[in-house]
Amino acid sequence: MLRRHQGILAVGVSDPASGLTAVYHPHRRFDTASIVKADILAVLLIQHRQTRTPLSEDERELATQMIEDSDNDAATALWDAVGGTMGMEAGNAALGLHGIVPGAGGYWGLTTTTVSSELGLLSDLTSARSPLPAAARRYELNLMRQVEPAQAWGITAAAARHTRPAVKNGWLPVGPDGQWVINSIGVIRHAGQRMNIVVLSSGQPSEAAGIRQAEAAARAAAAAISIPAAGRSRTRCAVHTELARDSRGGLIPAADDGARPIAPAGRRAGR
Repeated sequence: MLRRHQGILAVGVSDPASGLTAVYHPHRRFDTASIVKADILAVLLIQHRQTRTPLSEDERELATQMIEDSDNDAATALWDAVGGTMGMEAGNAALGLHGIVPGAGGYWGLTTTTVSSELGLLSDLTSARSPLPAAARRYELNLMRQVEPAQAWGITAAAARHTRPAVKNGWLPVGPDGQWVINSIGVIRHAGQRMNIVVLSSGQPSEAAGIRQAEAAARAAAAAISIPAAGRSRTRCAVHTELARDSRGGLIPAADDGARPIAPAGRRAGR
């Protein structure tokens, strides 16, 4: 358990199969940095769904660069292609995502979001009830599974060995003091469960420190909703747990004293 954390932190994890969800500050706002690239691609995909047209070869090439390499020029091109701020707003509405506020003036890295909104995006990429068709969901998740190794940090720290986590990270120095926004979202396999995990943070003293904290928070989040193998055959039930800070600085489920604790650990703005 993380007994202390640096800067401002919010965490969320869900297991769609069991219905378990645990969150810490789910509505706190953060700049997205490059995790918005996952949203840009989702909006592009829902637009093509609406027009019943396939992605062009150029769009596929840009999407690969944007997700796998976190290429900023590719992100700018696709941000413009979907219609910029207005296109993102309309696309997110079609996706059922109402808490993501696109960055103004083309500064996509300064889009703001919440843990709740990012869990919604991950649900759109994984759920059969998503407005995105299955082929579109598989396409984006496959790109997220192939990010370059240097960018495969964050929520992947909680993934089981020999699995293929889908991840998109964001890292951005903000303000005169050189503090960092460090974000990580994605889908992992952990202890036999598929989990959607979001870690958002700001005010990090360095990129490396923020990454270490994001990985610790992801491991704690996954542990919080892990189900022993013997209990996985039980009937699915929906449980949404709010997390509160304990006296040692960790996080505990606010409504269930017996549950396992979880702890916190563009245009050009853009990594």
